[in-house]
Amino acid sequence: MIDPFGRPISYLRVSVTDRCDLRCVYCMTEDMTFLPKKDLLSLEELDRVCGAFVSLGVRKLRITGGEPLVRRDVLSLFESLARHLKSGALEELTLTTNGTQLEKYAESLRAAGVRRVNVSLDSLDPERFRAITRWGNHAQVMAGVKAAKAAGLKVKINCVAMRGVNEEEIDDLVAWCGHEGFDLVLIETMPMGDIDGDRTSQYLPLSLVRARLARRWTLDPIPDVTGGPARYTRCAETGGRVGFITPMTHNFCESCNRVRLTCTGTLYMCLGQEDAADLRAPLRASEGDELLLAAIREAIGRKPKGHDFVIDRRHNRPAIGRTMSVTGG
Repeated sequence: MIDPFGRPISYLRVSVTDRCDLRCVYCMTEDMTFLPKKDLLSLEELDRVCGAFVSLGVRKLRITGGEPLVRRDVLSLFESLARHLKSGALEELTLTTNGTQLEKYAESLRAAGVRRVNVSLDSLDPERFRAITRWGNHAQVMAGVKAAKAAGLKVKINCVAMRGVNEEEIDDLVAWCGHEGFDLVLIETMPMGDIDGDRTSQYLPLSLVRARLARRWTLDPIPDVTGGPARYTRCAETGGRVGFITPMTHNFCESCNRVRLTCTGTLYMCLGQEDAADLRAPLRASEGDELLLAAIREAIGRKPKGHDFVIDRRHNRPAIGRTMSVTGG
């Protein structure tokens, strides 16, 4: 699949649920209203849509949420999608998780063909972690990360850098990830969702973070890519990789190879745009995939050149009204 700007689309991020067992302050309100379960695609339907994308050239599938591992029987989806790994049609099947359920699922995910996981972890301090997640159990997440490592999964830690919240411990995260053999990816706050709190006060440009890190660490740019938007450096002191995702200060649209499918069957061609395509209707209209494939092709033909993210300091409102948990993290 080639979009209107000549970019091959080879990466599909699939949300299997909008639900989550945490309430991170930059992602959700404390009192979230989740979608009725009847509105969600079944696991079998999600499997079928993923298969259609793979047949059109998608080489990487990432399962997301909300928190994907809270979806009942979600392991069966991984086990079914593994057939594409075995056939060679798919290069990678992976997931992004908050880590709360990893201790339970790490071994089974490895057995299903998953080889690496992204774990969202914004603090190494239990009290700060609880404040960011509103009620998260830090020890539970750390046990999950340990289980993933023990299972042979390569771990990447995703950290949202927030001014006045966790900016003073990013050095500690670099050191810890280097010691554990984990990649660390730092992410700028994105203006998505009508959430509680002043988003402008949270925003911390990673250009500033990187300048601060340079006082202690030698971060050499490297050409490594993992299919996502991070730009990587190698930390000379630890040997580990430190990546930066900068949708605000330096967007990554020119190389975008991704589209996102929500748990209701809505396809977003760009995280930072509202244009979307309904794949649920063609999926359910026929037992064959002709209508579904046609809908996917038509949607890719509308993929925009880039996003419109901007921190609105004057009105304190999000650029995109839907929350990240709805779109798929």
